[in-house]
Amino acid sequence: MRVFVAGATGALGRHLVPGLVAAGHEVTATTRTPGKVAQLREAGAEPVVVDGLDREAVIAAVRASGPEVIVHQMTALADVRTRNLRNPDKMGAATIELRTRGTDNLLAAAARAGTRRVIAQSVAGFYEDSGGPVKTEEDPLASRPIPSSARALAAIRHVEETVPLVAPEGIVLRYGGFYGPGASEVLLDAVRKRRVPVIGGGTGIWSFIEITDAAAATVAAVECGAPGVYNVVDSDPAPVAEWLPYLARVAGAKPPLRVPAWLVRLLAGEFIVAQMTSARGSSNEKARKELGWEPRYPSWREGFRAWTSG
Repeated sequence: MRVFVAGATGALGRHLVPGLVAAGHEVTATTRTPGKVAQLREAGAEPVVVDGLDREAVIAAVRASGPEVIVHQMTALADVRTRNLRNPDKMGAATIELRTRGTDNLLAAAARAGTRRVIAQSVAGFYEDSGGPVKTEEDPLASRPIPSSARALAAIRHVEETVPLVAPEGIVLRYGGFYGPGASEVLLDAVRKRRVPVIGGGTGIWSFIEITDAAAATVAAVECGAPGVYNVVDSDPAPVAEWLPYLARVAGAKPPLRVPAWLVRLLAGEFIVAQMTSARGSSNEKARKELGWEPRYPSWREGFRAWTSG
């Protein structure tokens, strides 16, 4: 099929484009940076330089390529720095724009080009923090977000509600925490420097996904799957108190520090405390069943070992 990948040079796009080409698809891939055109061409795609917030330029690029599938992977996460965690909305302002205006631009382009299938990136884990530790796609997102992350959650809601509603075959992929080649090097560096502590009891449940597994799930969604939302995560959701010391150990670092929640709340704000103490994990059962996808790394345990060993 003809596939248009918007945001093709990010952590996931760098693995997704070669995966689509290897699967026999004809790929048009976008970047905002002219210097990355050669990278896309070498991966086997037809490169296009376009700003996802430029509505007319996006529509023109999509109409010119005439895709059967559009994949929305536009973010600005490469610019994020952990020191800004007190205010996630400020930290992720550019990505919020791409998840709202950028999504609307791609949906308008899909309508103009007659593209039925649109696949968009979302994020796993922003559930209500009540109930069981592991959530499915049927469980509600947080109804009262922490004020400093309210705009980020609203942008996620926009993607998850708008794409399946507007596109005839709208699919949203909720990715777990990325790690692996070219992903989350900031986290790994911080763990090695003992800058990521276990906060409170470390009871927040996280779901991870190795980056090439995330790309494989996205290729599967291009080829099959009913419209709707899918959790793209591994099969081993785990509390921070379990995965963080393990990551430090396999990375050759000292064990993480342990810091009381009240102190982190004072120094870094409520958002990071919530993520480390009350977050909920995600089930991948729907994606495995309906997309015919299985993660190569079903647990972060073997995935972290492979990642840190280079």
